[in-house]
Amino acid sequence: MYFTRLVFLAALLISSATQGFTGSDACKDCHQQQYRDWRGSHHDLAMQLPTEDSVLGNFDDALFTYNGVTSRFYRDGEKFMVRTDGEDGKPTDFPVSYVFGVYPLQQYLLPLSRGRLQALSIAWDSRPAEQGGQRWFHLYPEESIDHRDPLHWTGPYQNWNTRCAECHSTDLQKNYDAGKRSFATTFEEINVGCEACHGPGEKHLELAAADTLGSVPGGGFPTDLAQRGEWAFPEQAAIARRREPLQSRAQVDSCARCHARRGTLGGYHYGAELLDTHRLSLPRWPLYYHDGQIRDEVYVYGSFLQSKMHQAGVVCSNCHEPHSLSLRASGNGVCAQCHKPERYDSEQHHHHPTGSDGASCANCHMPEATYMVVDPRRDHSMRIPRPDLSVVMGTPNACNQCHADRDATWALDALRQWGVRFHDTGSHPARALQRVEQGDGRGVPALAQLANDPQAAPIWRATAMEVLGQAGGREALQSATTLLYDDDPMLRASTVRALDFLPLHQRLQLLQPLINDEVTAVRMEVAASLAGVPLDQVSPEQAAALRGLFDEYLQIQHLHSDMPGTQMQTGVFLVNRGDLPGAEKAYREALYLNRQLVPAYLNLADLLRAQGREDEARAQLLAALEVDPDNGNALHALGLLETRSDNPEKALAYLKQAAELENSGTRHRFVYAIALHDLGQPAEAISQLQRLLRQVPADQDVLLALANYSAELGRREQAVEYARKLTELAPGNRGYQQLYQQLSRGN
Repeated sequence: MYFTRLVFLAALLISSATQGFTGSDACKDCHQQQYRDWRGSHHDLAMQLPTEDSVLGNFDDALFTYNGVTSRFYRDGEKFMVRTDGEDGKPTDFPVSYVFGVYPLQQYLLPLSRGRLQALSIAWDSRPAEQGGQRWFHLYPEESIDHRDPLHWTGPYQNWNTRCAECHSTDLQKNYDAGKRSFATTFEEINVGCEACHGPGEKHLELAAADTLGSVPGGGFPTDLAQRGEWAFPEQAAIARRREPLQSRAQVDSCARCHARRGTLGGYHYGAELLDTHRLSLPRWPLYYHDGQIRDEVYVYGSFLQSKMHQAGVVCSNCHEPHSLSLRASGNGVCAQCHKPERYDSEQHHHHPTGSDGASCANCHMPEATYMVVDPRRDHSMRIPRPDLSVVMGTPNACNQCHADRDATWALDALRQWGVRFHDTGSHPARALQRVEQGDGRGVPALAQLANDPQAAPIWRATAMEVLGQAGGREALQSATTLLYDDDPMLRASTVRALDFLPLHQRLQLLQPLINDEVTAVRMEVAASLAGVPLDQVSPEQAAALRGLFDEYLQIQHLHSDMPGTQMQTGVFLVNRGDLPGAEKAYREALYLNRQLVPAYLNLADLLRAQGREDEARAQLLAALEVDPDNGNALHALGLLETRSDNPEKALAYLKQAAELENSGTRHRFVYAIALHDLGQPAEAISQLQRLLRQVPADQDVLLALANYSAELGRREQAVEYARKLTELAPGNRGYQQLYQQLSRGN
């Protein structure tokens, strides 16, 4: 394990000895070059007060119209002002409190009540005019967002205190008051200063003044970020290797605090594991494509951890100068640090004219995706283009990003002409991930193999384990028992999540050793998994440990109760704890924060239905459909509710709609088929199941239903064939054997 418990405790001791923040100006005398590099960087300019120099946008009485609303950008003396639609949709004048970012776009923070700062969705394109810049534009140009939408600039997803502040300032303290729904947010330094990465520097300054910097590990800082290392080319090798293995992931985890798709867990601890302070989003659909390429705005960390570079010990500062944030070299030079140019920066390798776009290492191995309309970001998984996967599963590839007028088959043929052959198209892990997530169990063995492969990137092993948990079964349990106590906290956390398919008593038995895990994200997953354990039915020692764990979970959740998703998680936890009033309050708070959060309507409806409040439950589900008329989960839930309410026609109509909308998984289609049978339409049920079986030919539930329903209708030969397939899929299942024998004798 890179970051042992001993190192973790040492870091905490250093942190406790550190006395406070001093500001970046305290660093410039001794670290002049680093300070000069930092000045003017994107970190330095991450957030600024509005001045003549910092405001890049046109505030010379400029107008911009979006969704029928014309906003005006103007000056009122020294103030920069925006007149636009406010929380009630009415035109209102707002002063600019801060400018946010610098390039390729700049946003503006406007104040609302209760201490809220909001990021205006109309941004300034700060690129040169010849590149299409120097204009106002809206971040959601293809949508029609008004003041009722949570994506509106006044809504929860544009709130600076919650969504942006931690990564644009130093030592951010959110200070949310849940009772008043208000913020008293503070920061030590307005921008991303030296101490944002290195930690508070007062102890370092004291040691420097006493000329005793060498007496304390890290020079008095709570974390040591110097992991760049020394690299050399082994004899006759074309790729450099580290002289010494990487012993710490402190640098990469420090960058990941902001350059990752993640959620925050309590306060930040310098030098701790990333997962001790954050939850990480793994490379799963729909954030990523099934092969791990970026799809949604996921930043860098989740991609980089997939790469061979990361496995080889590359860290961020090998490619990026950490103070100026510029690349270590221009063009292909940054790659040539470790990849000999005579081998890799040659037409024999890239098959494109030297100096062309196709000869760029990054264009082939780090293709761009554009976010926020004008901000292209490179995929840091640094993968080989795979047009073969594009052909069979629709994932993008770098070849067709440049050759947009050609299709993936053309790109694949071009690679074949160069002598490139892919021999794992059918067995690539992406195929297994896609299959299992769509409800096809044929991908399970490949995922189990990936989860247990010590040579695979841990982030892929963790992803495979989570998806295995969705499928359940023997392979998932066997893999989980192997990975549950792995040194890597990412694997532990994912494996805990994967165990939800097990009965609660089995989960308690397996997770008992992790109740006091040293990493917060793991403990939080254990708390969520074991929330349903009755404390009066376990030993006093177990009850005390679980009570402490549950209290910690709720304390951390409370710190982030301004976030709708956190309220949702809290509601689920409290349902499992048996606190139904508390859960209802959490779900309703989630809906207060975001009226369009459909999962909150669904969970609240389920909670109300469980208490016999079916009319209230129906109202919540209908409200969800007002937000999203084609939401399959809401339609499915309404169908089940109407089934229980003895409204078969309504029930079938809702269930049919849900089934027709389903494009991932099989549950809605399967339940619709069962409902057809139970409501007197067995032949149509069989037709539905047969269509489903063509997509998931190894689904045992579908085969079992087909065997039974076919037998009911006297279709004995078909019933026997379905039963035979079941015995082949699960030869140890005595029930399947008995069914097959009974049907065979009847035939």
